[in-house]
Amino acid sequence: MINTVLFDLDGTIMDTNELIINSFLHILNHPDADPLTREHIIPHMGGTLDDQLRTFSGLKDVSELVKGYRAYNLLHHDQMVKPFPYVIEVIQELRARGIKLGIVTTKIRPSTIRVLDLFDMTSSMDYIVTVDDVQHPKPHAEPVLKALAGLNAKAEHTLMVGDSSFDILSAQAAGVKSAGVAWSLKGEETLRGYGPDYILHDMRDLLKLELQGVDVS
Repeated sequence: MINTVLFDLDGTIMDTNELIINSFLHILNHPDADPLTREHIIPHMGGTLDDQLRTFSGLKDVSELVKGYRAYNLLHHDQMVKPFPYVIEVIQELRARGIKLGIVTTKIRPSTIRVLDLFDMTSSMDYIVTVDDVQHPKPHAEPVLKALAGLNAKAEHTLMVGDSSFDILSAQAAGVKSAGVAWSLKGEETLRGYGPDYILHDMRDLLKLELQGVDVS
């Protein structure tokens, strides 16, 4: 039985895909460089911002690129993000069933709270783990293990839902079940290659799993 569900944020419950891609294209495409394309970016989405920028730029020190990325991202954020279909309804139903809920993300905490607040979802989460809260981000087990500790949850009764290999591998390293979302930009078959326990084709598929929360009557 699953009594705890952890969610990745970007690309899983929040459609921030175009904002993220546009932010990278804005700061990295310039006349003197080989053009960066969506096809270059998508396979790396899910990792930390610093790691992605190092990969795309070839630089070790990406502090200035991080500043530029965050400035563009913040400017366009509220107009370019939205929850994926049925996310809000499913989270409300999971809470009504007494399922413990958490976020495990490679976003920084201010950006995480901003997007959750935008859709009145922060209070729906019982625990939030961001990249600021760990020494070893996903795909390491630490973020998921930190969420388990914060929620007083057992690994065998926990499910991690995500859109990338980073989520699935972190879940597996922590000993929890994993679910890949078929709406990932990386594609369902790519996610299947990492061996998740489930593939969700619609967020409502979560409600079909064996869920057993606390008694909230």
